[in-house]
Formats: sequence, structure tokens, C-alpha cells
Amino acid sequence: MVGAMDVRLDRRALVSGGAALALSSCTTVPSGNAARLASVGSAPSGALCLPRVDVDSSRVIRTVAGLRPYRPSGFVVRAQKLGDSLLVHNYGHGGGGISLSWGSSRLATVLGLSGHSGPVAVIGSGIMGLTTARLVQEAGYRVTIYTETLPPGTTSNIAGGQINPASHFDEDMVTPQWREQAAAAADYSRRRFQIMVGDDYGIRWLPTYDQTRRTGPIPADLRFPGRSRLSASEHPFPLDNVVKYDTMYVETGRFLERLLSDIRVAGGAVEVRRFDTPEQVAALPERLVLNCTGLGAAALFGDSELVPVRGQLAVLIPQPEVQYAYSLSAGYMFPRADGILLGGTFERGEYLAEPQPQDITDIVESHRALMAGWRCA
Repeated sequence: MVGAMDVRLDRRALVSGGAALALSSCTTVPSGNAARLASVGSAPSGALCLPRVDVDSSRVIRTVAGLRPYRPSGFVVRAQKLGDSLLVHNYGHGGGGISLSWGSSRLATVLGLSGHSGPVAVIGSGIMGLTTARLVQEAGYRVTIYTETLPPGTTSNIAGGQINPASHFDEDMVTPQWREQAAAAADYSRRRFQIMVGDDYGIRWLPTYDQTRRTGPIPADLRFPGRSRLSASEHPFPLDNVVKYDTMYVETGRFLERLLSDIRVAGGAVEVRRFDTPEQVAALPERLVLNCTGLGAAALFGDSELVPVRGQLAVLIPQPEVQYAYSLSAGYMFPRADGILLGGTFERGEYLAEPQPQDITDIVESHRALMAGWRCA
């Protein structure tokens, strides 16, 4: 896996001193470390200076929480018979849904469309449902999306949007074959997002600063342009083991709205409805159904391995001058036109998709402490 960080801790670690990326993973510095960070000296001569993020609770414009559809053994792309229909699953991507979307949906559509004729149904309108529907259209088929909730009411709208799949499986629970599948999905997604960069879809490249426990050479499988380890004179963070790379970021609200518009312009239909049983799905007129229900697949199709992982974000007033991102021991910061995203938490087994005031306070304080130790003016 190519993750935003090499360290992941649960929600209790955030409250006492660590956290994870939403909707990816990283760690958080406890508020008690503010004095230690602030005591770090000024930047050495020649240090790279970056605009400081203005972190203060008074600048928080909204707080959000979403539930990642997490499976320890990784996401599912699998076909099964359902009555007279073929059902192809495409769900369970945890915190890597945006990053894996086009590639996982390509795996699902190739599996389902082989030998198929006639219209196609897609269940769900998050990032997996929309990318799946668009690929079905590009293959020349009519598609109908059936969904209980439309954007902006989906979990995908809350995602941070870094193209860097993370927090979507347990290392000791996946097979070599699944790893190959995940790598292929990530590669196709990166290439697809690259040709969509621009304001229309809200996609852009940003230099990103990360923190790692690894020492020595950067592993070859971390495929980011320009990835390099930095010396203390090359960054302003009061931290060790900082690396830099470039990756893409998606302004998820804009992207999902534009993608849904593309589907409708191409003749796709959308029907708002809820499915409570597999039999209701089997009764659809389409003989090919692509299941992109995310966390909903647990109840609808009996996947007991699916668990929610809550991620919380504090969003600050936008700062157009901030043209970099980071995933450090303080948490992660992604700058977008709709606000500065500060994350986050990684709370396995939490079903309440509501921000928790103390957690939000801890997130803001963690980033404020980082900025207090900034090593350049």
C-alpha cells in the first residue's frame, strides 16, 4: 500500500496523542506538545519557507464526519448470480475510495460487461457508483443509477480527496493476488485523474510533505513524482524524517457534481430509491447490476466484515496562498477552494456520522501546535 503515512492509530490515540487521515490515515500530536513544538528554533539559513496556515478555532467554518466502508481484507470486486441477474460487487474501499475509484470501477465493469447486452443498473451514487456508471456509458451501454442519497449527501463528498490510497486494508489480511489488483486499480485511477486535471473537475497537483519512520533510501514502490527525503534546512516543520512528493488532490464536491452531470448529459437516468433486501435488487429490470453501496453492503448483502471507520474534519477559512499539503505527526492539512481541511480521526466501529466537539478541538489544537513551532517567518 502507498499510504499517506506509515503510522496509524485509533481514535483513542488521537485524544491522547495520535490520529489518522480522513478519509485516509495519519497521526496527531497531542495538545500538550504545543510548548515543545513552539520551542524549536528558527529555520536554518536557506530553509524552505512556506506560508503558515492560520489555525485557530475562530477560523473553523464547518466540521464534518463521515463513515468509511472498511474491510480488513480489502475492497471487493466479485461477481455472483442473483436470480436471473448478474450482480457485480464494487465496495469496501475504506479511506482509499477516491484514490482507487476509476481503477476499481474498471475492474468491476470489465468483469460485468463481458458478454452482456442490454441496459445496466448501478446501485449507489458515491465515488464508486458514479465512476462505475460513467465507465459503463463509455463502453456503450445505457445506465440507470439507483440510489438512496445523491451528492452532496454521500460519504464521498466528505473525503479529503488526496490521490494516495490509504487506510483501506490490514497488512496481514490480504493476499498477494489482492495486492496486485489494488495496485492495478490505483495505477489506472492515477492515469485517469491526470487527464482530468483542471478547474472543471476540481483536480490539481500539489507538493506534499509527509513523515515516515523509515530510514535509508525511499522504497521504489512509493510511486510519487519527485519523492525525496528532506534535510532540516529544506522544510519549515519542527519535525524529523520529512519527505516530499507531488500528488493530485480532488475537490470532492465539485468533482462529484460534475461527474453526475456528465452521466446525465450522456443519457444516464437516476432514480432515488432504497433497497432493503437482495430480492428487491433482483427484481430490477436490468440483468446486470453493479453494487456500489459502500457501507450499505453490510446490511443489504450480509457482508459481516464491513465495519464503519469514522473520520472527522475541521475546515478553516480558505487561504489561497497555501499551495502545499501535509500528512505529518500533527495530522493532515489539504488546502482547497472551499476551505483548509484539517484531519482527522480513524475510529473503527463508530456508527454515528456526527463531529464530536472534543475531537474537533483536539484536531485544531494539534495543527495549531505545529504552526506554533514553524521554523520560518
